[in-house]
Amino acid sequence: QHCHLNNDNLAFSLKFFQVVTQCATLESKHLDKVLRTRQLVFDFDGERPIPRLREPLDLFTIPSTSCPFQGVRWPIECEVIRDKIQHIEWDPSEPEPFYQPTGDEQAPMPVGGVRGNTVYRIDPATKSSYFTYSRVGGSRGPIKSATSCANHQEEPTLAFESRFESGNLRKAVQVGQYDYELTLRTDLYTTKHTQWFYFRVRNMRAGVTYRFTIINLMKASSLYSAGMRPLLYSEHAAWLKGEGWQRTGANIRYYRNNTEQDGKVLYSLTWTLEFPFDGDTCYLAHCYPYTYSNLQHYLREIISDPVRAAYCKLRVLCRSLAGNAVYVLTVTAPSSSLAERKAKRAVVVTARVHPGETNSSWMMQGFLEFLLSDLPDARLLREIFIFKIIPMLNPDGVVVGNYRCSLTGRDLNRNYRSLLHDSFPCIWYTRNMVKRLLAEREVVVYCDFHGHSRKNNVFMYGCSDRKDASQCLQERVFPLMMSKNATDKFSFRSCKFKMHKSKEGTGRIVMWRLGIRNSYTMESTFGGSTLGDRKGTHFSTRDLKSMGYCFCDTLLDFCDPDPAKTKHCLEELGLLLRQEVRRKLGREVDSLEDLCHIDIESSTSGSNSTESDGLPVHLLNATNQGKKKHLRSRKERNRLRQERVQSTGPKIIQRNIKHLVDLTKYMSISTSLQRTISDYTNPTVHNALLPRLQTSARNERYVL
Repeated sequence: QHCHLNNDNLAFSLKFFQVVTQCATLESKHLDKVLRTRQLVFDFDGERPIPRLREPLDLFTIPSTSCPFQGVRWPIECEVIRDKIQHIEWDPSEPEPFYQPTGDEQAPMPVGGVRGNTVYRIDPATKSSYFTYSRVGGSRGPIKSATSCANHQEEPTLAFESRFESGNLRKAVQVGQYDYELTLRTDLYTTKHTQWFYFRVRNMRAGVTYRFTIINLMKASSLYSAGMRPLLYSEHAAWLKGEGWQRTGANIRYYRNNTEQDGKVLYSLTWTLEFPFDGDTCYLAHCYPYTYSNLQHYLREIISDPVRAAYCKLRVLCRSLAGNAVYVLTVTAPSSSLAERKAKRAVVVTARVHPGETNSSWMMQGFLEFLLSDLPDARLLREIFIFKIIPMLNPDGVVVGNYRCSLTGRDLNRNYRSLLHDSFPCIWYTRNMVKRLLAEREVVVYCDFHGHSRKNNVFMYGCSDRKDASQCLQERVFPLMMSKNATDKFSFRSCKFKMHKSKEGTGRIVMWRLGIRNSYTMESTFGGSTLGDRKGTHFSTRDLKSMGYCFCDTLLDFCDPDPAKTKHCLEELGLLLRQEVRRKLGREVDSLEDLCHIDIESSTSGSNSTESDGLPVHLLNATNQGKKKHLRSRKERNRLRQERVQSTGPKIIQRNIKHLVDLTKYMSISTSLQRTISDYTNPTVHNALLPRLQTSARNERYVL
């Protein structure tokens, strides 16, 4: 019987070899018809077939073009109106100028509901202190009325609404006939980060000057002080004139007011405007909105086009905390041979880790439009590189209208080193994807698109290796090339390359430490340009998308086989750096090695998210469940220790031994668990977390 089985196996092997030999003469598209299995796929290196297993199906499937994408999931506490909010895409024929202050702008102080009439108020979305559950459409049951319009007055009261995707307005108080105080909602499960606003207004009269004052902003400085103006969208103007978002407002002022929150001073933004039509439906926003539904609609267009779908594969990288899909696109031209495929280098581009930075999504859409187009440069990019693109890293934050955080109440761009993949799935899976990519091939450039609230123009932050003099200028080449390709929008002087300790958890620095030499964030202003012919004008969506085109163009220059451009840039960088040293330090430096070790960069003026670092709020809540111990002085502790020794006598020895045995058992169980929180070294949090992590480990919740 044993010999019989061996003969069968031998016969099968011979038959299989004959089939494979026949397959070698066939085109790959006919292999499935010859082979009985669909798991084997053959690549051809010349005439030699190379078998490999077919890639497994995605854990999360992408719907077909005939089916809608999954509905948007909200925290169960959030009320969501059923109105479908849509805006046309439009750009003004001429760049819109900055506001020029007159010096006579008023600075009204908050009055509140005591002296005013509250006309809009929504319940706090965070009925619990941390995220627990989500569902499509948000909370169950009927939508409560949030408005109180006293239309019996001589003039009608404005009707406000923000309970839609990416909306943010918590309260509106009428403090004058046409004067309204507005309070923004903080990021969910936090008491911070009020910057992004986006809300609807109805019931207005044309030709009347209205004043709006946001009273709970938290940043000490803003581009509104440098001429930036809010955005207005009129549905009547869109329908009658085909016009979309426009800059609006006069008497604009950003200033410190007389109120505080949690011991911190607050700031106000005030402006006046006239609505263009009676009884219109209008929207006001901090920047051009770009929602999660907008992204899904754009991705549907891509996969519905058979031409683009041939070289662009859409998958779901993971699910967010609320269950929304985090999409990843792989863009490359089909390879003619295995050797050609292996020779391709990779480029990784991500965006929207901070939900309020909608300008990053417009740059991302411009990048994708160019890369997926039929332009010769786009075809060349697809032939040279494999692109891994994650267009929206924080869909939950985008959906609920946060400015900076995810539903963990934490800044995702400070957690790229975290091992808590259940809490930060979008970041954990992104980092792992890049690790796998690096194991296969070189990653030429990593870039994360962002928005910036305090500086104009577009610029980059990079990573400088001061230990290697031969590489100290290399990281500046790509940004310098960007500035040459977009002279009226990109400012090389605003680029910084210093790696601050507080930014060690950012994607830029973590990817650099993984081995990507050219690792950047590209920051676009919320305002506009101060350069060239565009000086003193706002960016439109067309301008933001053009920076995506420029990124692709610069990538070709950066990877040009002819080193002339790179050599020229390195020479120019050396000259610029010497000039900067001479200007700031008043001395000459000839040696490149000495030049690289001189620190002349000022602070990046970036965002401070130190208050949003640390454990997710749901884990912090677990640490607070235990009974708080009363803190005693050293003198009291010594006295109590002596009293226990005197009262217990010799029995304390046996008790201590028992505790030591229990402690040994406890330590043997929790040894592996301590590694899961190795990046949180606070002893108090560490000890408080051990019981919860011990339980979680039994449920296989935390994975190293």
